[in-house]
Amino acid sequence: MRIGIDARFLGPESKGLGRYTQKLLTHLQDIEDRNRYVIFLRKDNYDLFEVDDPRFEKVLADYQWYSFSEQIFFLAKLWRAKCDLVHFPHFNVPIFYMRPFIVTIHDLILLRFPTHDNSSRGKVLYWLKYQVYKFVIARAIRHATKIAAVSKFTREDIVRQYKVPREKIFLTYESGSEIDMKNVNNILAESAVHSIIEDGYKYFLYVGNAYPHKNLEILVESFVIFLKAQNKKGSDLKDLRLILVGRKDVFYERLESVIGGCARRYDMEDFSNRIVILDTVSNGALSQLYRNAHAFIFTSLYEGFGLPPLEACAHGIPVLSSQLSSMPEILGDAVLYCDVQDVHAVALNMERIAGDIHLRENLHIKGPLQAKKFSWKRMVQQTHSLYSIHDTTNK
Repeated sequence: MRIGIDARFLGPESKGLGRYTQKLLTHLQDIEDRNRYVIFLRKDNYDLFEVDDPRFEKVLADYQWYSFSEQIFFLAKLWRAKCDLVHFPHFNVPIFYMRPFIVTIHDLILLRFPTHDNSSRGKVLYWLKYQVYKFVIARAIRHATKIAAVSKFTREDIVRQYKVPREKIFLTYESGSEIDMKNVNNILAESAVHSIIEDGYKYFLYVGNAYPHKNLEILVESFVIFLKAQNKKGSDLKDLRLILVGRKDVFYERLESVIGGCARRYDMEDFSNRIVILDTVSNGALSQLYRNAHAFIFTSLYEGFGLPPLEACAHGIPVLSSQLSSMPEILGDAVLYCDVQDVHAVALNMERIAGDIHLRENLHIKGPLQAKKFSWKRMVQQTHSLYSIHDTTNK
């Protein structure tokens, strides 16, 4: 078959989608088959995909995601490519693409948290884009030949929302290992990471964006409550910091004002510098942050898979996590769960995961074992089998 793969998300700037696309392309090269692969890339990531396998052909498709150019010009490029099957790693399938395709659905986050607060755009423009989003994802799900879902939670969410047959949806778990994509050029953030590591600070770590469903306001307030309690006790834990790693955008800017307000509200102005926000860093620096963290804190309200806490497990650091959505399915008994909608519960469990030696040793052992249950190579093999199913059913 001639199989197209929309790789326009490839690269660290696209976070989880970038990692997913990179692993898909990397491990597909390890599978021996007679397929030809057409890889659609943008100008910014065209050179990120280096391949000497003659089965893989790179095609420039420099069209912004979720744009009119994607719906018109990318559509035209797809038609000209004449692929037997196209794999879209995200829901943004051009609505007039009528040939067979497979789509990966990572979550239904915008349906579950459809507030204007999830956007930096004006309310009217956001409402219009939201209507388009609902139409595009519904069409992608209903017209896809097969759907790849990254967790049972996501699969059941799709079935509930769109009433599609469960047998149309195939499970392709992601993984929390192999942080090895190319570095990003961010000198200031890289320097800050080296300073943190070299100075030997103890810190809680969070990795991800600052969208409202990530619940970072609760995380910040809980940390301030935790610090105030430790300072009052004179505990060694009073020196802990909170490091937040994610692409600086309007949501992180809003969080900075929340941090200041929270410190003032709890009369902790002197401790506001204990919370550090780092912009996107290279995967080497990120791996260093994971390895040296005292614990990883994840207070998200909704996740289709939950890559960062599983990555933390893979690095053997204790994880305090939400028990909502897919988290128990992915993290098993390898983390400490708590009610992430209760600031005092989170603060108390921060103290527990930071100071309970036996708990920390237990999670240090269980984390890597849990992470090993998931494999990018296996995910790609399962995805490749969907290509094969299509090939068999169309002969």
